[in-house]
Amino acid sequence: MAISKTKTATLILMLAMTISIIALPLANAQIGETLKTYPFIDATPNPVGVGEEVLVRMGISQQLGRVDQGWEGYEVTIIDPDDITIMLDNNGAGYRSDSTGGTATVWVPTKVGTYQLKFNFPEQENPYGYFDYERGTMFPEGTLMLASETDWIDLVVTEEPHEAYPDQPLPTEYWTRPIDPQLRIWSIVSGNWRERPKNNVAEYNMDAPETAHVLWTEEITTGGLIGGVWTDIPAAAETGDAYEGKFPGAIVLNGILYYQPGGTRARPSTQDYTVGINLKTGEEVFRSSETFSFGMVLYFNSYNYDGTYTYLVQSGGGALNFWDPFTGNWQFGFINVPGGTRTWGPSGEILITSIDYTNGRMLRWNSTKAGHAHLGGPNPDFGSWANSVHGQTWNCSDETWAHTQYDVNVSIATDYAAGTSFFAPILVVYPDRVMSIFFNTTYVRVWAVDATTGSEIFDRTWTPPSDWLAGSNTLHYGGSSDEWEDGIIWIWNKENRQHVAFSTEDGTYLWTTESEHYLDWYGWGNVEHTWYCYEGMMYSTGVGGIVYAYNMENGNTEWTYDMDDLYGEPVTGLRWWGWITMIADGKVYVGTLEHSAENPLPRGAPLICLNATTGEEIFRVNGMYRATRWGGNAVMGDGIYATMDTYDQRVYAVGKGPTMTTVTAPDNGVPFGQSVMIRGTVMDVSPGTKSPELALRFPSGVSAVSDGNMSEWMLHVYKQFSYAPHDLWNGVEVTLYVVDANMNAREIGTATTSVENGAFAYAWTPDIPGTYYLYAEFKGSNGLYGSHAETAFVVDEPIEAATPPPTSTTGSLADAYILPGIIGIIVAVVVIGLVIILMLRKR
Repeated sequence: MAISKTKTATLILMLAMTISIIALPLANAQIGETLKTYPFIDATPNPVGVGEEVLVRMGISQQLGRVDQGWEGYEVTIIDPDDITIMLDNNGAGYRSDSTGGTATVWVPTKVGTYQLKFNFPEQENPYGYFDYERGTMFPEGTLMLASETDWIDLVVTEEPHEAYPDQPLPTEYWTRPIDPQLRIWSIVSGNWRERPKNNVAEYNMDAPETAHVLWTEEITTGGLIGGVWTDIPAAAETGDAYEGKFPGAIVLNGILYYQPGGTRARPSTQDYTVGINLKTGEEVFRSSETFSFGMVLYFNSYNYDGTYTYLVQSGGGALNFWDPFTGNWQFGFINVPGGTRTWGPSGEILITSIDYTNGRMLRWNSTKAGHAHLGGPNPDFGSWANSVHGQTWNCSDETWAHTQYDVNVSIATDYAAGTSFFAPILVVYPDRVMSIFFNTTYVRVWAVDATTGSEIFDRTWTPPSDWLAGSNTLHYGGSSDEWEDGIIWIWNKENRQHVAFSTEDGTYLWTTESEHYLDWYGWGNVEHTWYCYEGMMYSTGVGGIVYAYNMENGNTEWTYDMDDLYGEPVTGLRWWGWITMIADGKVYVGTLEHSAENPLPRGAPLICLNATTGEEIFRVNGMYRATRWGGNAVMGDGIYATMDTYDQRVYAVGKGPTMTTVTAPDNGVPFGQSVMIRGTVMDVSPGTKSPELALRFPSGVSAVSDGNMSEWMLHVYKQFSYAPHDLWNGVEVTLYVVDANMNAREIGTATTSVENGAFAYAWTPDIPGTYYLYAEFKGSNGLYGSHAETAFVVDEPIEAATPPPTSTTGSLADAYILPGIIGIIVAVVVIGLVIILMLRKR
C-alpha cells in the first residue's frame, strides 16, 4: 500500500511525540553513584593450532561518552596446560578499551592442551558524564564502576593447525576490475599509480610485463609520418618534446588510466581535459574538462566507517582540490596550503613537511587533521569521512583552527644548512626522520632529525677530494633510497661521472662509484639522467647508453648493460641515450629519448626489460615504444605498462593478454584403425585486436605467438613492419588430451601453431573404438594467458570379416576324386540310416 509524503510526515511526528512522552519520566532519572559491571572474554579461533595467533577479546558492557576515551587497566589471567599462570597485562600497564568498553590483544599459545582464561576489570570512575539515550538517563562523571571478573573459559590448543578461510589463488587468466575484496591476496597484483614515486618503483604490480605484448592502443593526436609534401624530409608529427608534453602526469586509480591528451603546455588551458581508459579493456570510461596533478588513495578507519576513498587531486597556487575519479564531481578542497615537501602518510593522507631554518621550527601539515580537527575538538565528525568533508573548502590560514591542522609543530636547531636541488630544497622525509644533504666543492654535510620531536639524530660533515675544488666540479643532488635502514643519499659529480653516497642511518660517507661513460657528462644532473634505488641496488644510466647496477652496500658495480645499436641510428653514437622508465616486480625497464629530436627521427629506439638482480635481458623491442622526457613517462597499474610512443603519438598498454583456442575433429565416424586429423587455432583476442584497423588487416584474427617472436610480431601487427619469422611454425604450443570410451583421460601429444594464422594440426590414430572427448589447451606464456577448447568425435566399431569361399588347391588324383567319393558314400549311408530310423519310429 502506498503512503503519501504528508501521511508519512504525520506518522513520523506522532511517533516522535510518543517517544518523547515515554522518555520524559526517565529523563529525570540518573544512574546511582556506583554501577555494577558486566565483563566478557572470548578467544578466537577456538580450537587453535599451537604457535598460531589467538585474538583475546575482553571488556565490559558499559560504553563511554566520548570516542577518545576508554576504561583502563584491563588484565587477562591464563592458566596453561601445565598449571602455570600467565598474565596478559600489556607489560604491566594494563590494556585500555575503546569507547565501546571492549578491546582485544593477540596472544600465541606455545603448548598443546587446554588453557583457561579469565578477564579482570579493575574498579574505576566514569571519566565523562553524558546522557545515555539507550537508558534515557544521565550517566554522571565520577560514577564508580565496580570491579568484576568473568568465569573461566577454555581454549583448546591442538597439534594440528586451525583451518583458516581458504585464500583464492592469484589470477591465472585474464582478469578485470572490480576485484571482490574477498580476493585478499590479489592486492599484490593490483597496484595504483598515484604519482611518479621517488625511485620510480611501481609497487604491488606483480606479473609486470615480460614481453612487448600490446593490449590496446589509443591515439592522443595526429601522429606518425606526415608524407605528402614532406617526402624529401620524412618528417613525423610533432612529438611534444621538449616542454610541450602530451602525456604528462598520468595517474592510475582502480584500474583506470587517467591522462591529459594535449598536455598542459601544448594547448591553451581552455582546451585542457582528462580522459580515463580502462586498462584491461581499452575503453574510455571517464572524461573531464579538468586536469589533475596526482591521485590519492585514502584509507579511513573510524568508529563509524572503515573504507577507502580515491581522488584525483589538483594542486597549484597553494590550493588542493579533490575530485571523484568515477563521476568527475568535485568533492572538497583546501586553500592557502603551506608549502614544503609532500609525502604520503600511513593511511594515504597528504603530509607536507617544512622547516623554518631561521627560527628553528619544523611543521608537518596533515590533510586529514586539516579536514576534521576543527569540526568538534579531537573527534572526527561522527566518525565519518564523506559526510564531514565533501562539499567544503577549508582555508588553511584561518587562525581559528590553523594550529590543529599540523600533527608536528616542534622546534629544531637553527644552524642546519638547507641543501637545494634543481627543483626545490632537498628535504628527504621518512616516517621516523627528516634529513637533508648540503654540498659544495669543499664541504658535504648530512643531517637528520626525528620526524615528530625534532631532536637531532645525526649531523656529519665530510671533506671531498681536492680535485673537486681544483676542477670547480659540477655537483648535483642524486637522490635517496626509499628506506633509511641500510639506505643511501647521494650526489653526482659530473666531471668525474661518479656517484658519491652517504648513509641515511648515521650520515657517514660510504663509497664512490667507478667513473661512468664520458657521454654521461652531458645532461643536467637527474633532469637528463635517471638514478634509482631498488632492493639493495642503485641503477644509473644517461647519455652514454650504459645501464649501471651498483651495490648499495659498497658501491661496487654488479652488472652493466649496453644499449647498443647495430645501424648507427642514435645521435649519441654507438648506444642509445638511456632512460629508466620504471622499476617493477624485479625488473628494470629502460627506454630512450632525447631532449629535442631532429627529423627524421632515429629508427629502432628500444624498450628493454632487464632482470634487476642479474642484468639479464628479459625482452627487447626496437622501434616500438619511443620514450619521452617531457611528454610524460610510462606508468603502471594492475601489472600493465602504459606509455606514450613518440613515433606515432599513441598510448600503448603493454601486458599479458587473453587468448582464444579452437579445436575441431571429423563430424562423421572414423573407421577404426584410421588416423584422425585434429585442427584448431590459438588467437590473441586482446582489446587492441578488435580495432577497425586490425580487423581489416587480419580478418581471421591476430594469431598468438611465442615470447621469442613477440617483439617482431607486435611491430608487424601494430606498426605495420614487415614480418619475416625465424621459424614459421613457432607460434605457441598446444597440448591435446582425450577422454576415451572407457573414460580414461590421457595426453595424446602436442602441436605448435603457425605464426601468421595461429593454426595447428595433429594426426592421431585412436586405439579403441567409441566416443572420444577431445581437449586442446594452450597453457599460456609470459606474454599471453592460456585458453582451451573442447570437441568430440567417434571411432566406429570394427566390421566382422565375412567367411571366405573354398579355394582350389593342386593335389593328387586320390585327393581330387577318390577321397571325395568315399566321403560322399559315407554321407549317403548316414542319411539313409537316419531316414530308416524315422520310419521305424512312425510304426
